[in-house]
Amino acid sequence: MPHAGKDDLHNECADRFPPNRYPDNDVLVNGKRFDALQVGARVLWEIKTYQFDTYSEFLRDRVIEDQVEEFQEDRDIAAACGYSFVVGVSSAAHREALLRQDPSLKIVVTGCKR
Repeated sequence: MPHAGKDDLHNECADRFPPNRYPDNDVLVNGKRFDALQVGARVLWEIKTYQFDTYSEFLRDRVIEDQVEEFQEDRDIAAACGYSFVVGVSSAAHREALLRQDPSLKIVVTGCKR
């Protein structure tokens, strides 16, 4: 399916990381859209290009709470369909904050900026 968002920089990142088997498209799995399906592997990706490092501490906390819940659900959907799941984030600070809440998540720093 064509990328849902209209954010060209985000979509470009989703096509580059990991790289996406279907450039310019999201992947629909069990009713959930994922940003990419990795070339040569059964790995679904969700890409976040937020400028997390610029957020206030309060906003960072809220974003992490929401994202950890979202990513756990995404991981469960992926696993139920025989896929692994990886999250791509723009910064090491974002990665570290997510891992503090759930060290079992697979998170890669992409360096992509919005």
